[in-house]
Amino acid sequence: MPQAPTPVSASSSDAMPVSYEAALAELEQLVARIESGQLPLDDMLAAYQRGAALLAFCRERLEAVQEQIKVFDGGQLQPWTQE
Repeated sequence: MPQAPTPVSASSSDAMPVSYEAALAELEQLVARIESGQLPLDDMLAAYQRGAALLAFCRERLEAVQEQIKVFDGGQLQPWTQE
């Protein structure tokens, strides 16, 4: 007998991940579940909302790292070159 998909509930995953990598991994899992077409509508909406929160978290972390790089490089971002 097929198992029902695990519901996506905001209450079980309200906390933001501890790292960018953890947020990205969770976001990738949510996208796969949404794209599978197997989620009920309410769960799909919850997954979308969680995904939006995770995306905002990832963007904030990337912006914070970018600002740190600016500080290290004297206020300007330098183009990435492999030396």
